[in-house]
Amino acid sequence: MVTWKDVPTRTIDVKGVLFAYRELGAASQVPVVFLHHFTAVLDDWDPRVIDGIAEHHRVIAFDNRGVGASGSSVPADLERMGADAIAFIRALGHEKVDLFGFSVGGAVAQMVALQAPDLVRRMVLAGTGPRGGGGIWKMPFIVGGAYLKSFLTRKDARHFLFFPRNVEGKKAAAEYFDRLAERTRDRDKPISQQARLAQLRAITSGGLHARDDLSAITVPVLVANGDHDLMVASELSAEMARRLPNATLKIYPNSGHGGVFQHHRTFVPDVLRFLAD
Repeated sequence: MVTWKDVPTRTIDVKGVLFAYRELGAASQVPVVFLHHFTAVLDDWDPRVIDGIAEHHRVIAFDNRGVGASGSSVPADLERMGADAIAFIRALGHEKVDLFGFSVGGAVAQMVALQAPDLVRRMVLAGTGPRGGGGIWKMPFIVGGAYLKSFLTRKDARHFLFFPRNVEGKKAAAEYFDRLAERTRDRDKPISQQARLAQLRAITSGGLHARDDLSAITVPVLVANGDHDLMVASELSAEMARRLPNATLKIYPNSGHGGVFQHHRTFVPDVLRFLAD
């Protein structure tokens, strides 16, 4: 089977905008669509998570509008990000999908479920919380501090944002970045400055937004996070799970925002069981 390391990048025209995406995995009636995190492009997905789920499901990962190799510019609000994701999915001809949203991708997945409930069968929301969650206004300061540490240490900021700074966390971070480097050809374009700033504005305004009525999302949802998430407080994930009528909560130990990558050996089987129920 073709793996994340060598699956080709494709494009599709969606109302005049080219969207970059990769598709792989077993044949399944309902594909799993991946929505990625702040400043991420296709190459920032953990191959062990993608390939693990692709062994049993068709997987589609894409760059939303203005991200990576996709055209146009990133909108500065979550609703429009959700509308763009819906347009992309429908342009591929799918009438029903499972969604895998990580970090801001989880916020976008919630917008998809609220705007097009008929489109979503199940959702995995990882390292994310509900719109209107407390403390999101701190995000620019958290990210800014991590980028300063990144500059001083010449390490990717995700070393400080995704993983705890202890022996186990540092080991997990090193292994995660080794996996991201496995793909050496047909790499995605890096994130642009416009995309970074627009995403940050969308995250901040989302945190200050009125709460969404999550009781309207009635599909099964798996909510996952680490137990010490610096970017989206783990308590917000737990709160979101309580407000969703059909949610299961998984909190992984001694881990942070990237807990699902640190614990991929446990997380992937958890996702496969959830999707198969």
